[in-house]
Amino acid sequence: MATGKKTGGRQAGTPNIMTTELRQVLKDVLAKEYAGMPQLLDDLDSKSRIEAIIKLSKYVMPIVEAVHFKEDEPSIWGL
Repeated sequence: MATGKKTGGRQAGTPNIMTTELRQVLKDVLAKEYAGMPQLLDDLDSKSRIEAIIKLSKYVMPIVEAVHFKEDEPSIWGL
């Protein structure tokens, strides 16, 4: 095995064909399913619908983390 020197495989910067093809297949599947998503959600019971929406929301909304203050940390609220 060569140390620090590439001796085979794809050239640097060359895209992986399998990855590109797999991504395209997944995009096509998701595009087909996207059109039916509202009906699929409507068919779920309330609990399952809420769970599905929560799971999907992380892909379109930023995740907000809770803010924690330390005792000796200055605060604008004076708490």
